[in-house]
Amino acid sequence: MDYEVIVIGGGHAGIEASLACARTGLKTLLVTQSLDAIGRLSCNPAVGGLAKGNLVREIDALGGQMGLLIDSTMIQFRMLNKSRGPAVQCPRAQADKFSYSRLAKQTLENQKNLNLFMDTVTDLLTEQGRICGVKTMRGHEISAKTVVLTTGTFMNGRIFIGEYDHVAGRLGEEAALGLGDRLREKGFNVGRLKTGTPARIRFSSLHTEEMERQDGDEEIVPFSFMNDSVVKDQIPCWITYTNSKTHQVILDNIGRSPLYGGKITGRGPRYCPSIEDKVMRFRDRERHQVFVEPEGAGSEEMYLNGLSSSLPEDVQADFIHSIAGLEDAVIMRPGYAVEYDYLDPLQLKPSLESKLIENLFVAGQTNGTSGYEEAACQGLMAGINASLKLRNMEALVLDRTEAYIGVLIDDLVTKGTKEPYRMFTSRAEYRLSLRHDNADERLTQKGFDAGLVSKERLEKLREKVKDSELLQDLLKNNSYNCRNALEALKSPEVTLDKMAETIPAIKDYTPSVRLRTELNVKYEGYIRRQDKQVERFKNLEKIVIKPDFDWDAVDGISTESREKFKQVMPQTLGQASRISGVRAADITVLLAYLR
Repeated sequence: MDYEVIVIGGGHAGIEASLACARTGLKTLLVTQSLDAIGRLSCNPAVGGLAKGNLVREIDALGGQMGLLIDSTMIQFRMLNKSRGPAVQCPRAQADKFSYSRLAKQTLENQKNLNLFMDTVTDLLTEQGRICGVKTMRGHEISAKTVVLTTGTFMNGRIFIGEYDHVAGRLGEEAALGLGDRLREKGFNVGRLKTGTPARIRFSSLHTEEMERQDGDEEIVPFSFMNDSVVKDQIPCWITYTNSKTHQVILDNIGRSPLYGGKITGRGPRYCPSIEDKVMRFRDRERHQVFVEPEGAGSEEMYLNGLSSSLPEDVQADFIHSIAGLEDAVIMRPGYAVEYDYLDPLQLKPSLESKLIENLFVAGQTNGTSGYEEAACQGLMAGINASLKLRNMEALVLDRTEAYIGVLIDDLVTKGTKEPYRMFTSRAEYRLSLRHDNADERLTQKGFDAGLVSKERLEKLREKVKDSELLQDLLKNNSYNCRNALEALKSPEVTLDKMAETIPAIKDYTPSVRLRTELNVKYEGYIRRQDKQVERFKNLEKIVIKPDFDWDAVDGISTESREKFKQVMPQTLGQASRISGVRAADITVLLAYLR
């Protein structure tokens, strides 16, 4: 046996999967088409954002790498939704995309038990329904006990720019051909999805005086719980808007769009539409926001967030030049759409192991998701579970009450997806308990149990919790504005920063301890109510359905629900109840049968 684990693909999912396996002592190989493209931020040069920031902090709490990478390479930081409740506040950072990729590659190269190999995997090798290795384009057959598939947008990828189309996974990078067809032959349900990216323009050609400047926050909250602080020289972003002229250019040329002309058949991301989609779907909108974002500290390239397009290059130039501040913009790279193969995630177990081939795990955009953060968290979980299985340990499955990661994976393997799946705070029913600031409390112990978190890190968390309890005791024993300080903190207008003017000892505690304490005190009643909902959820999850359960033996359920149960193979009654289209009456019958 050449390796214990082979990871296919060097994107964000592949990085986390390979590191997780290698760090738990497994001999691991990462096979990628280009060693120069590892960890590439191929679209938006940013990490985090609404719900995505929560995912990054959960990845970090479990022992993953993404938080450390962005802390080291960020060029601007902002906490989104600061004026709103803590359940929807999220960290976001602009990255120096070139430094990010370089640091990701360096991290992999320096990791013990991990080798990198540049080739293209064209087939999976199996024996008696179990994975046993891979075959590559150059004819290598490499054996392994486990394989993690993270192909991103490269499996049978094709890019589109107006009338031009070409086989590629990214502009200028070859597609991975053959593997998608082999997976279809092996019985996988393989579909097509589409995503896109905007043009990049030269900073020195912009008129920034015509745009709104957007600076980062003065205080940077680290993504990694291992970092107490991050100090960076921040680079501004800029905001401008489309207008009626922009929209008219697009409408006049919509017939040249490969999306509207029928060349692209895959479904695109509904929540991140191209500019031609926005103009066509929202005819009454007078303008759309455009964020002009730096790609890196040492680069002239600027990313036009909000102008994703697959229209011809001459049309892209016309509508870009119609926008304030971009009249003389020099286009360095055109926008384009990419269509690629993905696997129906209903074919996966909650551990992200394939139901069709044992010891094959699948993660990232290959499962129909969109975004670096969604990919990375799946890669981490696939890597953890591949490692646990090889060590004869129980799989780590996070449920919807424990993490945004649990929500994402449960949505995929229970409901499936027909369009690129993106994480939102609204998808998490228990989001008040799944805040970005308490991800370490929720998940660090699990990361330790999986072998990815050190004792020192676990002890650091325990000290933070203890310090928070001491801070609460301090508030109990002091007064503020003629009231008990702990009770006063429950008022919306009162903050610990204000209290510190009267009770200076508050400043002795770290910002993370103060934040944890303040939110727990202010939202104690809401959290207590949510805990009751969590308890009801847990009761349904406790009712386990065995893998060999005979669905045909259950009388009284509809044919439609029976077929869906057989397809998804839910592991608990709770998961069965979340399958799209299953009737409540059928769940009642199933509950009675299981009891």
